[in-house]
Amino acid sequence: MTPPTRKLSGTAFATLLLIALMMGANHVAARLAFNNGVDVATAVTFRSAVTAVVLAGLLLAQRVPLTFTARHRRALPAIGLLIGVQSLCLYSAVARLPVALALLAFNTYPLWTALWARLFYGHRPEHAVLVAMPVMLVGLALALDVFGAASGLGAAGQWGRIGAGVAFALTAAATFGVALVITQHEASDLDGRVRTCSTMSIVGVLALAAVGYQGGFHFPTAVPGWWGLAALTFLYGTAFTIMFTVLPKLGVVGNSAIMNVEPVFALVLAWAILGQAIAPVQVAGALLVVATVVWLGMRRR
Repeated sequence: MTPPTRKLSGTAFATLLLIALMMGANHVAARLAFNNGVDVATAVTFRSAVTAVVLAGLLLAQRVPLTFTARHRRALPAIGLLIGVQSLCLYSAVARLPVALALLAFNTYPLWTALWARLFYGHRPEHAVLVAMPVMLVGLALALDVFGAASGLGAAGQWGRIGAGVAFALTAAATFGVALVITQHEASDLDGRVRTCSTMSIVGVLALAAVGYQGGFHFPTAVPGWWGLAALTFLYGTAFTIMFTVLPKLGVVGNSAIMNVEPVFALVLAWAILGQAIAPVQVAGALLVVATVVWLGMRRR
């Protein structure tokens, strides 16, 4: 039986929209950094380490008790590793695709969340999720121009151009969905600041290992890259803290879908800052996805 969920308050909805704006801006900042010499592992290491240090200072200043149950000690390493994989994969997608398209592919994670909740905990997907799923996939297909009609490249040519980026984005979506489900069921009773600090620390270590494997850090080669690196660190750390504090209390499957308006913010910001633009049919597909997930999140249940 699916656990009961409640209708979002105006404050909760506004909070989720703020997270979407910050995350959309974070990925535009990341692409700005990537365009100026930064690599994925360096970006993830930098933002995760800084966020972990700030949160650790906050925990000390506020004297937050560090009390872990056996369940927490099992769940936290898994969550950290999953978010580490998600972070590296999503930034790899952003580095290869227009930012809005990378985020659209990633933002199928509510569907993955419903799948993992069913497989791991036996939660039956709501009827609305089943209705939304094919609509979202059609919109995503239009947005990604999977047949190459808008690009004029044909299906083979288009997938040759976007295939790796889409694969990274979908892998990020799947791992993030698992992380959300585990967080809700195994660690939602743990203080969000503690949980986020633990997660960021593990992500930082994983990304640092990737930096070592590739032979060292790749820092910006121009001033815009430094602005991008600083912005992605601030925006991600703040949004991530809010996300993992608020979302477990709101319910994952339905309410997390509201943040799929993130690609709209990213589309506008990427056009204004990076000069990225997509074809009208792709915009239509993006709006179809966004409209569907907003309905999914805001309906009365």
